[in-house]
Amino acid sequence: MEIVFLDAATIGDTSLEPIERLGHLTCWPTSTPEEALSRVRDCEVLIINKIKVTAELLDASEKLKLVCEAATGTNNIDMKECERRGIPVKNVAGYSTDSVVQETFMHMLTLAGNGPYFDRKVKSGEYSASGLFTDVTKPFIELAGKTLGIIGMGAIGSKVALVGKAFGMKIIYYSTSGTSHCAEYPSVPLDELMRESDVISVHAPMNERTNGLVGEDQLRLMKPTAFILNMGRGGIIKEDALAQVIDEDRIGGAGLDVYVTEPLPADSPLLHTRHPEKLSLTPHTAWASVEARKRLIEKIAENISESL
Repeated sequence: MEIVFLDAATIGDTSLEPIERLGHLTCWPTSTPEEALSRVRDCEVLIINKIKVTAELLDASEKLKLVCEAATGTNNIDMKECERRGIPVKNVAGYSTDSVVQETFMHMLTLAGNGPYFDRKVKSGEYSASGLFTDVTKPFIELAGKTLGIIGMGAIGSKVALVGKAFGMKIIYYSTSGTSHCAEYPSVPLDELMRESDVISVHAPMNERTNGLVGEDQLRLMKPTAFILNMGRGGIIKEDALAQVIDEDRIGGAGLDVYVTEPLPADSPLLHTRHPEKLSLTPHTAWASVEARKRLIEKIAENISESL
């Protein structure tokens, strides 16, 4: 069986041995649309992460029997065209929940605790030269007693709520689907969540209901001390509007792992704000703990075994 992975660099040095046991695996670190067309000619199982699976690519892979998405979202795949041709598509769900939850709190604690500031204070020698045993010039805040507003109470959002509750936070949420299925916490309108929350954390998929959901009007409802995090999909929070309120010092800060365009363009307003200290930015890595990537590969191998 010929298996082709068109953008294997996205999973780093994770062992592909579970997949290699199933057939002859050809890995390409990355592939342009033009390169992909020639690389799938003899492909029976196609593995992709962010490569677009179009009708043209499907035309070039006449032997194709299965498409495996090395992620949860399948918006890069022409699902209707695959269905029309009788080619099943398998994704992987739930493999990165713990990883994303952990990175959510990494951003939250970085912003609430001013971690980078204090780290630089000690390493720069300023603390050593200060003559004081402590530094309270940039005090941090406690999460206990604060309100955590979650946008999207799915598997990840629910676990973020659980950890937030362990910190002593009050939990509220906004249902992006309009179905308030979680009875454990209060479901509130979006504007109320934006006004009342001390920390807002986005864990929603990208769709017609969430694209541009949090814009300038919503951001200006936030408390001046509040933080907003996006661990869902780029574009749920409008980046230009977020950069603007950061420039104006209107909110406490923001933590982002996802962006409209990835990698983040060098001219993005997020990289040129007047208050970079208010931003905690990571390069779409929240999903990618060592353990999560291992689970991902194991599940892809399982999807192949079950489908063929």
